[in-house]
Amino acid sequence: MATIRMQNISTSYCLKDINITIHDGEFMVILGHSGAGKSTLLNILAGFVGHSGDLYFDEKRMNQIVTQKREISYLHQAIHLFPHLDVFENIAFGLRVKGMSKGSLEKKVSEIMGTLHISHLKNRYPKNLSGGEKQRVGLARAIVTQPKILLLDEPLSSLDEATAHEIRTELKILQQKLHLSIIYVTHTIIDAKVLAHRVIGLNKGRIEYIGTPQEIFKN
Repeated sequence: MATIRMQNISTSYCLKDINITIHDGEFMVILGHSGAGKSTLLNILAGFVGHSGDLYFDEKRMNQIVTQKREISYLHQAIHLFPHLDVFENIAFGLRVKGMSKGSLEKKVSEIMGTLHISHLKNRYPKNLSGGEKQRVGLARAIVTQPKILLLDEPLSSLDEATAHEIRTELKILQQKLHLSIIYVTHTIIDAKVLAHRVIGLNKGRIEYIGTPQEIFKN
């Protein structure tokens, strides 16, 4: 969906000379301890924080492009669903903002709910959902608008391992099906091993290593 190129990306308080290309349709996992700069890097991609250096999506310079025009979706660790909307309307929200017709909207929302096995939750409200169910609804809402880039900030960290395993599997299938460019932040090695095409290791704002999971964990 999009090739991402970061050229000499730095911030005054965290990141230092980040140079990396994330290929179209790649699942890139950013691994590192708390404070390494992982979330800051996502926030730069999303357009939330300023930086030096240059950021390109498909060779288009994004430095001055506002967030809403970057064709990204950002799923945070804490899933902020609209408490007054049921599951269907939470997922449909972005499509309604875009002015999609009722028939097309209902079809797209139904399809993504089916893919993530949450069709039976259609009329429930967030207060009646488990952590795993909220995570699936949040993921559906992020994907249904067909972003070019999906940013995920430790989305499984609050889930039990059985639920996290299920969602890892579904996320891998979705990424392959939709050919999304995904940047996934985590401090959990299992996420990197299972999900990544390549892994970036961040430490104190610098890239320490980059490679496939096989290359990284073998060494």
